[in-house]
Amino acid sequence: MLRFSRFRSLRPNTGFVWLVLAVAAVTAYAIHHALQGPTAGGSFGGYARIVDGDSLVVAGLEVRLFGIDAPELFQRCTRDGREVRCGRESARSLIAVVAGQPLACERRNIDQYGRTIAVCRVEDVDLGRAQVLSGHAVAYGAYYQDEASARTARRGLWAGEFVRPREWRDRHRPGVMPES
Repeated sequence: MLRFSRFRSLRPNTGFVWLVLAVAAVTAYAIHHALQGPTAGGSFGGYARIVDGDSLVVAGLEVRLFGIDAPELFQRCTRDGREVRCGRESARSLIAVVAGQPLACERRNIDQYGRTIAVCRVEDVDLGRAQVLSGHAVAYGAYYQDEASARTARRGLWAGEFVRPREWRDRHRPGVMPES
């Protein structure tokens, strides 16, 4: 004769236990991955929103193009004795190269502000190289020969006078006293 325990209903259901363990494992992996953050190496891609001449957002990641430094969006330069919005020109140049096409990016590093530093391409066009060759950015760790070519041809920034973007940022940082 079978005996039924009044506590039989409190025994764990094996399927339920496995489900809880699987959810816990996936959650632990997701938390570990989120805490690790993006690391060097790895590919990602998608459509971009251009921030300025060397910064964009791709697949929800803030990206800075590897090897270049472009004028800040509100930076101005001088060309033919006139003030020119070289920061906006640089951003427009990047917009024209991207032209609404999907990007393929290769992560290189993470900068001090948590942005992903990457080499991004539209088809076979390296965006950083294109910005330097057109004179809308300066070399900053790569593309020095391309910068020399743009300087010789007096393209973009090299067609007039400008302050290098790093120096311009240093001068316009809040709390920094302007030089007399």
